[in-house]
Amino acid sequence: MDQLGLYASPPFGRGQGDPVAVPWLPGLNLMNSTQIRAEPRILIVEDDVPLGKFLSRELKRRHYQVDVCSDGTQACADLKEPTYDLAILDLNLPRVDGMDILKEVRKARPQLAILILTARKGTEDVVEGLERGADDYLVKPFSLKELLARVRSLLRRRPTPTLPVQAQVADLVMDREGHAVYRGERRIELTPREFDILEYLMNRAGKVVTRKDLMEEVWRVPYDPSTNIVDVYLKYVRDKIDSKDDAKLIRTVRGVGYVLSNDQPRTH
Repeated sequence: MDQLGLYASPPFGRGQGDPVAVPWLPGLNLMNSTQIRAEPRILIVEDDVPLGKFLSRELKRRHYQVDVCSDGTQACADLKEPTYDLAILDLNLPRVDGMDILKEVRKARPQLAILILTARKGTEDVVEGLERGADDYLVKPFSLKELLARVRSLLRRRPTPTLPVQAQVADLVMDREGHAVYRGERRIELTPREFDILEYLMNRAGKVVTRKDLMEEVWRVPYDPSTNIVDVYLKYVRDKIDSKDDAKLIRTVRGVGYVLSNDQPRTH
């Protein structure tokens, strides 16, 4: 079994278990009339940027929602919020030791699945990590196949995350089950791609999402800064959502991306 270092990427090809690229839509699997299944969301806490990108890419290919954080203090704050279903946690982080993050997060989120991924291979480290609340412990270098199996195993033990059928920001309402969008009493007709984009923004209402986020999470392709396809589709969505209303919900954050929010910019 190949052991992965920092940059190793085994040659996965179609016919070997790779998913075929399909348009992404969170919550495709219906659970019942009031809730739908959400894709598991994972936070990779890793200060090695190439490794973090590699893990993110491989997990996204398997249809997980993935974020990467290299700052221990920020990761600790993020993991205390009920946003993530699983954390892949390095121990050797700047500013805050991973063991301290583990202890703090476990107090706040007893149900969060935590997989330690670290170069610390001593028995004492393994024991300490598990006693502080980690669900599993994997030592670098590691097999990608083994890591993915452990991720699947940990997520099977957790309650299935769900999203409400309806999402709402101000008077903008999305019915995920009916695939319908309303602004007040007005029904808004969206293409499947536009619906996916709006759903991604509504799931992160009040937070800035980048063009890279949208390209990788909605289109499911690597980010290409030379294309303006994200801006083109955001204009389509914005025109349909905001053009007939005084209160604009979708705004451009110059040089960063977009935000969907009911908070209106201050005027002087």
